[in-house]
Amino acid sequence: MGKSNPYKDFFSGGVGGVCLVVAGHPLDTIKVRLQTMPPVKAGESPLYKGTLDCAMQTIRKEGFFGLYKGMAAPVAGVTPMFAVCFLGFGIGKKLQQETPDQDLTYLQFFKAGMLAGVFTTAIMTPGERIKCLLQIQADSKVKQYAGPVDCAKQLYREGGIRSIYRGTAATLLRDVPASGMYFMTYEWLQHVLTPKGHDRNELSVGRTLTAGGFAGMFNWLVAIPPDVLKSRLQTAPAGTYPNGIRDVARELLRHEGIFALYKGVIPVMLRAFPANAACFLGYEVTMKGLDWLFPE
Repeated sequence: MGKSNPYKDFFSGGVGGVCLVVAGHPLDTIKVRLQTMPPVKAGESPLYKGTLDCAMQTIRKEGFFGLYKGMAAPVAGVTPMFAVCFLGFGIGKKLQQETPDQDLTYLQFFKAGMLAGVFTTAIMTPGERIKCLLQIQADSKVKQYAGPVDCAKQLYREGGIRSIYRGTAATLLRDVPASGMYFMTYEWLQHVLTPKGHDRNELSVGRTLTAGGFAGMFNWLVAIPPDVLKSRLQTAPAGTYPNGIRDVARELLRHEGIFALYKGVIPVMLRAFPANAACFLGYEVTMKGLDWLFPE
């Protein structure tokens, strides 16, 4: 990413976000179902034995498109969300630059990424809440929610705007440090993968995909524990956790141990590489197209 242009960052980020959802949603569905399945009682088998079992059960009961349940909410939210995310990253960089061409340190890229995480929370929280609730509707015959709009209406009737925004603090806890790691890793890998004497804008599609994919994996290494807490909080009945994410963390650690914070890590990592590779490729290709159409 060279000089920041807020309009180009906004539009290119939106395209990147759509690419991410389409590439990664099936494994996101599996991740949420693994994270929110009920604790195993003595003598009982777990609802899902693992990533593959969850995928096979979902396809068997709901068909292949059961893996795409709840996708309308993130697609509707992800275009503005990633647009705002990349815009926030661009603003974060500009705030730290004394001149437009000044190179930033990796710590400064991390700080700019953290700002991007703050920017996205207002859009991310309701979209994630609706998505998670739709994804855990494992039985396609008995549906509490007819779709994302019906889900939003029911949540609003249940507790107003506070119900729709349940999990805001958990989303911030996840996205602020994780976004910092996301963008810092991408910038570092772009630098590492650029051959000597060449410009990073000349990077091949394969190298761009590699940088974006690994950036996504590093992002989720930071994000997965708070993401588990967020998924539990956002899918629990109202009043289950009166003190929010603190209650979720206490209950989970007491009953399931610290490794429960990494539930769903396999589908997360399997999804992170292709989804974020697609996201950054979508961003870079769109940005190059806009630079060609609207040179500065």
